[in-house]
Amino acid sequence: MKAIVYERTGDPSVLQLVDRPVPEPGAGEVLVRMAVAGVNPTDWKSRRNSPPDGWQIPGQDGAGVVEAAGAGVDPDLIGERVWVWEAAWQRPWGTTAEYTLVPVRQAVRLGGASFEVGAALGIPFLTAHRCLTAGEFMPDTLRAGALADHTVLVQGGAGAVGNAAIQLARWADATVIATVSSAEKAQLAASAGASFVINYREQDVVEEVRKIAPDGVHTIVEVSPARNASTDVQVLRHGGAVCMYADDGGGEVSIPIRAMMAPNARWQFVLVYTEPKSAKAQGVKDVAAAASQGGIRVGADAGLPLHHYPLAEAAAAHQAVEDSAVGKVLVTTSDA
Repeated sequence: MKAIVYERTGDPSVLQLVDRPVPEPGAGEVLVRMAVAGVNPTDWKSRRNSPPDGWQIPGQDGAGVVEAAGAGVDPDLIGERVWVWEAAWQRPWGTTAEYTLVPVRQAVRLGGASFEVGAALGIPFLTAHRCLTAGEFMPDTLRAGALADHTVLVQGGAGAVGNAAIQLARWADATVIATVSSAEKAQLAASAGASFVINYREQDVVEEVRKIAPDGVHTIVEVSPARNASTDVQVLRHGGAVCMYADDGGGEVSIPIRAMMAPNARWQFVLVYTEPKSAKAQGVKDVAAAASQGGIRVGADAGLPLHHYPLAEAAAAHQAVEDSAVGKVLVTTSDA
């Protein structure tokens, strides 16, 4: 099979297109012929900072068709279209290859959704799910109507996780407020389904949010806590949560203690790889349901422009993500 491999850390030039034997699935595993791989910031950060144990195929997310099943796996899965999550987490078999090997629970039936949707689901949507369910008064599961009486603030609504949070929250019937930095990004957030969009370069976020939600917002999906902490403090309702999944704009955050004690506020750190197993399982279930019900879309009309690269140009795809491409970068791995 053709695969992208790196054997040392570094810039995208360490990624090499090589021929590798197609692996055999072991007990509890499935072999997936990949159609599309998604590229996330975690992929290039791992490539730069985490030395592989010999070799590594990058890529946590993707979609394709189950081609073989190991012992203990229902053989009826063979031939099923699936989306894959965390393929390369503590394993060498990432998704940027013609085939990947994953534990069966990490290959989820895709239903009628496209491979492009499937390749976009993993890291961004599971992260967004955790952010939308970790608060004290947020539901543990998302479904239609689950957030009907909730207001969600998505800081950075044009990013991949921001887009995922908007789509999932709207699927669950929340009122969604998104912040962006430009008119172009405002259009993306609106296309994703945001109920209100605030350009933080031109508008006072606290003032605008308070107009929409006088009592404050139930949860904040936060990409830049260091920059936005003072704003978040002022717009959070009693019992609300700030869910931080990135450190854009600074590696440390300062929080006023007493101002957050009175409303019993929660500041929740989110890393999808290490979140509680029960929360991860529920996230996979809910994201799969949203995708199968048409609640998740990709493309410019969903606020998530697609950028396609062939397998041989995986290095360029990594560079695009490293350069903060707006939208979703996908690598076509085969015609599965």
